[in-house]
Amino acid sequence: MSAGVIAAFRSREHDHQVCIAEALTAAEDICRRRGARLTTLRRLILELVWSHHQPVGAYDLLDALRRDRRRAAPPTVYRALDFLIDNGLIHRIESLNAYVGCGGPSMAHSGQFLICRDCRSVAELDDPAIETAIGARATALGFQVLDQTVEVLGLCPECLTEQPVKS
Repeated sequence: MSAGVIAAFRSREHDHQVCIAEALTAAEDICRRRGARLTTLRRLILELVWSHHQPVGAYDLLDALRRDRRRAAPPTVYRALDFLIDNGLIHRIESLNAYVGCGGPSMAHSGQFLICRDCRSVAELDDPAIETAIGARATALGFQVLDQTVEVLGLCPECLTEQPVKS
């Protein structure tokens, strides 16, 4: 993986089950070190987020959760999502009103996302130059940055190769 890339676009050869297992193991370790409780429900929501490998909405998660827990309600899902965000295990993609697993949960970073318009896959970046450039321009305008998330819409490598060639 190149510098600044936390989670690249997934290739067709990507082993999704290994990826999910690694994310869950990392989450358990992080929560243990922080003294945070990764309850069964929170772990299940995290697993559901990772199982999509693209941004997933809260109500899609609720529908999946209701397959096993018929009485699950929206506040249950939103509380679990808040916990996962607060512990850096997932990110909220504002433009899609959806959630995606964090590719680097053990490190502090600002969110920079490349979002495919066609397949909705996401690559996560942590490029200090982008963060610094935004911070510098904000400061020059007298603005204090409190949190920074950058979302860029485009085409992933898979979808780009499927586009007709323009002459």
